[in-house]
Amino acid sequence: MSIDGMQDIVGLKRIGAIVAEARDTMGFRVKAGITTAELDAIGKEILDRYGARSAPQLAYGFPGATCISVNEQLAHGIPSDRVLHEGDLVNIDVSGELDGYWADTGASFAVGEVSAEASALLRATRLALEDGMREARAGERVRNIGRAVEQRARKCGFRVVRNLCGHGVGRHIHEKPQIPNTFDVRDRTVLSEGLVITIEPFLTTGATAAIEGADGWTLSTPDGSRGAQFEHTMIITRGSPIVVT
Repeated sequence: MSIDGMQDIVGLKRIGAIVAEARDTMGFRVKAGITTAELDAIGKEILDRYGARSAPQLAYGFPGATCISVNEQLAHGIPSDRVLHEGDLVNIDVSGELDGYWADTGASFAVGEVSAEASALLRATRLALEDGMREARAGERVRNIGRAVEQRARKCGFRVVRNLCGHGVGRHIHEKPQIPNTFDVRDRTVLSEGLVITIEPFLTTGATAAIEGADGWTLSTPDGSRGAQFEHTMIITRGSPIVVT
């Protein structure tokens, strides 16, 4: 969507704050011994408390309130009785709708003490999001975001998942344009003032593609390499974007 007035900004900030609270509260509860279903219940309680609805459930009939993906799982992991263990990486992706406005956010967390490589992967992915956001200005090309993500991944020794990307958001969970995490010189799409998008880099220790699992939802690396993702919803301006999550 594109912002039409202050009421749109207020609406987006409201749902953005809700999904951000769910993301952070769930992340705080990440520990060895907790199940992904228990984490999902925490997120659902926060959405329900504010009268918000789970975006993946509302839009696609997803079998959880939130998406929780562990280790080699990159996205759309179904909450279950899977127990988190020391050393795991867990991605929590929370998206919701309230009063016709949609927002989407995600973050990856370490379960207890993790390897030096896993810790470096988390840091690099967070920095890739920040680098991409610095390129997110009205009048600039979308491809500059992907270039920044790729450069950060390369500098830190990790790979970018090429078939997962950010997207437009606001009136629905997935809207145009796509926001790739890679640079394509042929992509001449320009960011416009007021456009609402997500940027969500996916970095891994090896794979450059995600494949769908037998459950029809979970996207994982084909080689078992681990991944991380960080995501914000933002409103494009002529300066720094307005981050609502």
